[in-house]
Amino acid sequence: MDYEKLSHDRQVVTDKIKEYERAGIFDKDVEDDPPTEILLPNRVDYLNKKLSSKIKSYFANRAAVRYFEKEFKKKRLVYGDVTGIENFKKVKGGAIVTCNHFSIYDHYVVYKTLLPYLRHGRIYKIIREGNYTSMQGIFGMFFKHCNTLPLSSNVETMKKFFEAIDVLLARGEKILVFPEQAMWWNYKKPRPMKNGAFRFAVKYDVPVIPIFITLKEYGTYNDDGSPVYIYNINIAEPIYRKCELSERENVEYLKNANYDVWKNIYENYYGKKLIYGD
Repeated sequence: MDYEKLSHDRQVVTDKIKEYERAGIFDKDVEDDPPTEILLPNRVDYLNKKLSSKIKSYFANRAAVRYFEKEFKKKRLVYGDVTGIENFKKVKGGAIVTCNHFSIYDHYVVYKTLLPYLRHGRIYKIIREGNYTSMQGIFGMFFKHCNTLPLSSNVETMKKFFEAIDVLLARGEKILVFPEQAMWWNYKKPRPMKNGAFRFAVKYDVPVIPIFITLKEYGTYNDDGSPVYIYNINIAEPIYRKCELSERENVEYLKNANYDVWKNIYENYYGKKLIYGD
């Protein structure tokens, strides 16, 4: 990526990523998010039980597909190779799907890749509270109605959240989690992960399916001076908890195993060792 070609806003984000990487801060947002409003229980219908929720979800998902497919046609990103789809197909029941988080497009690329193998063509996505309560415009609609599972700082809302997770995984749904937490724009390296995704896998006794997206420059540029990337999707073997380990030990085991898988994919694809701060 040519720093000098980037717009001022993109340069600021790039500089902040470098600053945080050198400081070993990997879970902090590098772009300004809207203020977070607390998500109360009456404002979310996790399982789309209401007719109004079903209708909104139907139209929002159709709108999202149209929006992102137009982005492909405009060559804002390019869909690349998929390796390891057989690893996803091995898991017939519920699972936690993890992916590196570097773009507003990454969740849709995962959905597009897995769509032929998803139950009823849906993948559920765990998102931050503020994205659900405070995001405006078309992305606000997507965050509210496209099969999202928002976290909350409200205890009663989180009870509903966990009840929904229980139902979804029991009926064989796949839930997408970005375990690095923050989105780092066009960042190619895997980052240290939070425990949440792996706690879900241990608590509900389901496997983790690691996905790591690698990027290759397409040769053209976006309006902000950033390169258009080819998104190559790498799906690794599912990782299962170990019976001999405690719950806490299993969370650490799954998290470390997922990180190691991502690290290996990164190093093999880019042909260099993973080093932070270089």
